[in-house]
Amino acid sequence: MEIDKAIAGYHILVILSEVDGYFDATEKKVVSQYIKENHRSLVNLEVQNRILSTLPRELYMEHFEKVANDFYWQSTIEERNKLINCAFKLIKADNRISKEENKYIDTLYNLWDLN
Repeated sequence: MEIDKAIAGYHILVILSEVDGYFDATEKKVVSQYIKENHRSLVNLEVQNRILSTLPRELYMEHFEKVANDFYWQSTIEERNKLINCAFKLIKADNRISKEENKYIDTLYNLWDLN
């Protein structure tokens, strides 16, 4: 089942923020700003947060790839570029980029053929 573009983008960002082991306030601010600027219809994220909070870490990459593909097929290049830019802001928000964050960004680049 395909996930709506706005929800897929949210999942991408939340997973990116969680892969280094914690989700700090600066990362939360980046995600909130992206949603506010690009997907105002996503006002109640309680269900999405519940889904993401119960997702086992060993399934993060599988889910990340799925939502990245869903976002890709429903978005324009401009929308993908906005999400990529936000993803970079997000992983740099805590002033360090972990190996896991780098791996996920690389996966996004490969899936979207941005190399």
